[in-house]
Amino acid sequence: MDTKVNHKRVKLLISCPDKPGIISTVTNFLLEHKANIVHFDQHTTDPQAGIFFMRIEFDLEDFDSLFEKIEQDLNVLAEKYALDWKLSSKRQKKRMAIFVSKADHALMELIWRWKSKEIEAEIPMVISNHADLKDVVEAYGIPYYHIPISKDTKDDAEQKALELMKGKVDFIVLARYMQILSPNFISNYPNQIINIHHSFLPAFVGANPYVRAFNRGVKLIGATAHYVTNDLDEGPIIEQDVQRINHRYTAEDLKIAGRHVERKVLAKAVSWHVDDKVIVHGNKTIVFA
Repeated sequence: MDTKVNHKRVKLLISCPDKPGIISTVTNFLLEHKANIVHFDQHTTDPQAGIFFMRIEFDLEDFDSLFEKIEQDLNVLAEKYALDWKLSSKRQKKRMAIFVSKADHALMELIWRWKSKEIEAEIPMVISNHADLKDVVEAYGIPYYHIPISKDTKDDAEQKALELMKGKVDFIVLARYMQILSPNFISNYPNQIINIHHSFLPAFVGANPYVRAFNRGVKLIGATAHYVTNDLDEGPIIEQDVQRINHRYTAEDLKIAGRHVERKVLAKAVSWHVDDKVIVHGNKTIVFA
């Protein structure tokens, strides 16, 4: 993997009503702004009357003078063609807060990939309702905030977390954070909170899903990464994967296999989010991966 940052690289995400000429309009717009297109992806929900999605990566030789100009001119183009758009560059690293409880597998996968620059983001903080992982996180130089939560202190705990993150965090990853977030908290980060959970839902909701799956003799286990909404575990899905298991697996074996799948699925979802490869459309996602 090439981990060298290209400071001239820009990413543009667009969604709009589908109609003839959108591609040529956008590509000619970039040509006029001296952009060199290096990657181009597109999708439409219906060529006749659907929604058109586009992701473009391009390089700007004169980045300092042209990036801001493109931003300004995109506003004009967006008004004319009803575009929803997002522009970002490799110079603007996203800032990720990780929320965790006691399980460390998803957290450590993210930290390892961050450390190796596979996930090109910043981690300004880890927040937890337990102190168990404080030492291991701080060993990587990442600030760790322990915010205990009880039924009576939930609102105050969430407010404290929001205050800690204000101006320092762009998105949140729930790396096996075993608390349900309130609608008020979620409203501060719409489509910017990524969660990971097992894919037994809705069959084995609640505690000890792997034990109950073992008792049912399941043959597939998996994991789902999705954006968090007010509907519990029903937000837009970013990534899923499964692993086949058999009668030789104990309940503990299922947990171990499940952790492996969760780590991989969450890391992919976070990486795609960081790289601006995901567009949310209703309760679905378009993933250009």
